Amino acid sequence: MNVVILAAGMGKRMQSALPKVLHPLAGKPLLQHVIDTARALAPSKLCVIYGHGGAAVPEMLKRQDSTGHAAIDTALQEPQLGTGHAVSQAVPQLDEDVPTLILYGDVPLTAVASLKRLVDAAGTDKLGILTVVQANPFGLGRIVREGGTITRIVEEKDASEAERAICEINSGIMVAPTRHLKKWLGSLSNNNAQGEYYLTDIVARAVEDGVPVVSANPSAEWEVAGVNSKVQLAELERRHQLNIANALLEKGVTLLDPARIDVRGELICGRDVTIDVGCVFEGRVELGDGVSVGAHNVLVNARIAAGTNIKPFCHIEDAVVGAKSVIGPYARLRPGTELAEDVHIGNFVEIKNSQIAAHSKANHLAYVGDATVGSRVNIGAGTITCNYDGANKFRTVIEDDAFIGSDSQLIAPVTVGKGATLGAGTTLSKDAPAGKLTISRTRQVTIDNWTRPVKVKK
Repeated sequence: MNVVILAAGMGKRMQSALPKVLHPLAGKPLLQHVIDTARALAPSKLCVIYGHGGAAVPEMLKRQDSTGHAAIDTALQEPQLGTGHAVSQAVPQLDEDVPTLILYGDVPLTAVASLKRLVDAAGTDKLGILTVVQANPFGLGRIVREGGTITRIVEEKDASEAERAICEINSGIMVAPTRHLKKWLGSLSNNNAQGEYYLTDIVARAVEDGVPVVSANPSAEWEVAGVNSKVQLAELERRHQLNIANALLEKGVTLLDPARIDVRGELICGRDVTIDVGCVFEGRVELGDGVSVGAHNVLVNARIAAGTNIKPFCHIEDAVVGAKSVIGPYARLRPGTELAEDVHIGNFVEIKNSQIAAHSKANHLAYVGDATVGSRVNIGAGTITCNYDGANKFRTVIEDDAFIGSDSQLIAPVTVGKGATLGAGTTLSKDAPAGKLTISRTRQVTIDNWTRPVKVKK
């Protein structure tokens, strides 16, 4: 099967310099959603028609990893003279021996199952149209039937009063025998209210040639909803997120409010996972059995092991959290963070490119960067690893059972030995020996007969 995706429109109502099909829905471009759907049908040819936005669309396509999929061809539509003219740009690249499915880069939520129904209905010798009955079909092309058989499609501006009363509309998504399609496209006229070459006119051509015209319906009306404005984009975003939320609920995930979750990638949940409101999941996120995610967390490409409690307002990116850990509130785990079992990272603690072994804690106001931390280590409030000298980064090693007193600074590269204790306020510039107390602070002095200055009256 050939698949042609029309993605040349300007999208004036988006009020943006970005081509319409590149605006994101659930974290990826509208066009990418359509490409992913098309690839699920295993097409032998996949062609994207682009126009407005210059090289932006081809550049997006080049960045994709197409391994295991049909390569994406492109064709430029310039000028834009209608949908029929757009499909014509792909004609030289189409395989005549298989049908051609036509999709739209700004219609992102069409289900694979709906397209399979359409393709199966059309077979190899029929023209198939995905149609929907809408209560308010204003502005959309109407399906005209005679005796139940589709005879043509009429656009709103060209329709009579009786035709405007028809509620069955054309989604624009079609599948056609490619040899017939090429001939029909070549015979199109722009003698209409828009002065454009309508793809929908091929229906009348099919009827003239005795090619059966059949239809299929999507499971839901929103599957064929297009995006022409930021309002419509926001509406589809909420629809898509609700679909994801419902799927999570069906799998046993507890969502405290299904209307307040955003998944911008892949969220994989074990049993008895609970997610509070306002959470955002980007990339690939895995939540193990019994994980609890508090309100307003952002998790990006993270793996959270079973039994972990993530308290509200944390940001976790490219990190691994071990089982039964406690994170937050207001903690930040940056890329390269790996926490073992039962690690506690508390409020306003930042971890970056560090490994922390089991049962260790940093509960308050600390920065641990480029560090290897052993088991049962306690990192006191206000502690920082000074890992950067302005040009290069260095590593700090804190061995098992060490105790780091509050407000300590560890100037890397430095090692705190096993069981060592750093006194509060220590600036450590040399290794601290195992099992000993290391302190670096000035002696406390009380000055007698000292009086506090007072403000001089002017």
